[in-house]
Amino acid sequence: MKRLTIISLHKELLGTYGDQGNVEVLAHRGGLLGYEVKVEEISYRDLVPDNGDIYLLGGAEDSAQILSAEALRRDGGLQRAKERSAVILGVCAGFQILGNSYFANGVKHRGLGLLDVDSYPGEKRSVGEIRVTSLLNEEEMSGFENHSGQTRLGGRALPLHRVKTGIGNGDGHYDGAMNTNVFGTYLHGPVLARNPHFADHLIARATAQSLQFAKDVLADEYASAALKI
Repeated sequence: MKRLTIISLHKELLGTYGDQGNVEVLAHRGGLLGYEVKVEEISYRDLVPDNGDIYLLGGAEDSAQILSAEALRRDGGLQRAKERSAVILGVCAGFQILGNSYFANGVKHRGLGLLDVDSYPGEKRSVGEIRVTSLLNEEEMSGFENHSGQTRLGGRALPLHRVKTGIGNGDGHYDGAMNTNVFGTYLHGPVLARNPHFADHLIARATAQSLQFAKDVLADEYASAALKI
């Protein structure tokens, strides 16, 4: 049987907005696609294994974001996983951690440098529904954003989504970033529950298999309903 290892990183720190649900969606859809799924939950006190297939980082408040980023930078396991082309998805604070730098508690901090982006404080908080078009496959997606940061992309990163309604990275034009198998976004929801086909894309990339969509009628109906909010 094909195997899929999902690494949930620092959920005790990066779990403010329910992004742990992304782990559950990937595990469920991986099973539907015929994979033997293993989920590993890694505390910020643990070493990060570098042999996973998909790594997930969620949203957090400033102090938790700092603690998580410092632990990941010291450890180096996530960087090694990226070098072997594992898939990495960071949401909100997790997205900022993957970048070159971010601000937390009013201070600039160094990120992991896995995405060529830098995040800065915005003038006001962005809160509410967001609708985007995926630049991976031109599919419409939805989410909920709740962040005060703005993110600027460098030359080695591409935007992940084109914003239809909402703020995204701060300019109202794009959300998130991607570089090979590293992805970042401001979409909560959790993003993979509201957009299950994105989960299937991540699984295909992580396993180097052709893209297949898991058959889950209820998930598809939920995704369609979320686009109408």
